[in-house]
Amino acid sequence: MLMDVKFIFFTLFSFLLFSFPVTAQWQQFNYVAMTTPISLVFWEEDAIRAKSISSAVFREFDEIEHQMSRYIYESELSFVNRLAANEPVKVSRSLFSVLSAAMEISRLSQGAFDITFASVGYLYDFRKHLQPNAEAIQSGMSKLDYHHVQLDLNKRTVKFDVEGVMLDLGGIAKGYAVDQGIRILQNSGVQSAHLSAGGDMRLLGDKKGAPWIIGIRNPRDKDKQSLIVPLSNTAISTSGDYERFFIDESGERIHHILSPKTGKPAKGLQSVSILASNTLTSDGLSTAIFVLGLKDGLALVNQLEGVDAIIIDEKGKVHYSAGLMQPNQ
Repeated sequence: MLMDVKFIFFTLFSFLLFSFPVTAQWQQFNYVAMTTPISLVFWEEDAIRAKSISSAVFREFDEIEHQMSRYIYESELSFVNRLAANEPVKVSRSLFSVLSAAMEISRLSQGAFDITFASVGYLYDFRKHLQPNAEAIQSGMSKLDYHHVQLDLNKRTVKFDVEGVMLDLGGIAKGYAVDQGIRILQNSGVQSAHLSAGGDMRLLGDKKGAPWIIGIRNPRDKDKQSLIVPLSNTAISTSGDYERFFIDESGERIHHILSPKTGKPAKGLQSVSILASNTLTSDGLSTAIFVLGLKDGLALVNQLEGVDAIIIDEKGKVHYSAGLMQPNQ
């Protein structure tokens, strides 16, 4: 987890001074899946074996995308979206586990995280800078409620209790994919690795005796970091209002993190970074805390064991959960 941040600059200096030289043993691979750049770095002396391991990790990302993307017509999730209002749909163990985790985060956050947000979210087009009017949002709000999703653990089925519900796992599926990638690395005997997919990252072990140095970007300047933290053997996910957005005619930032209460972009924060033991949890919670806002978000995190948060508010001020020691001001 997060080390004492009073030692960040000492750690950085030591890391730069004594870091290992670049050798073939640090293997680095890049890929694109789930519309996101994937970066994988791990320690493996055999370059041929490393290539095989990386291919297995990236295949896992592809398989999860083809299973859980609502944008792929043949995906399992799309099948659920088309049929679950008419009858219970039996799904795979992997999809059911992600849906179950999503529902638990919805419960913990009192609906701040809600995979039915697509029932309104599909009305936004960030590439074309289009947003729905009040009437269109209102028409979709009756379908935006995680309580409409009924999971049957014994039968492993999904059922919607109203027509028009649409699920989107964009706020949690990448976290699941990163965890599965780490599982493959562990099963292959890898002990030190860094795997990231966009804002979701999991670190396996440390960097051969030194911490991994992770930057949390400045939400208003992509070329700068708001802070840097030394981490090992943990997961960290960041949700921000800079990932997909446009500025409308009134000067308002219209971004993709929607509040299930309003169907509109959540306000009050610029970014939320969650540290947890796995990226399935950190991914879902980063969105939930962003929607909850600073006060309620920190209150929730401080109740959860093994979870911490670094939050940047709308004025750019950094806030920490109770489990993190703040740097000297």
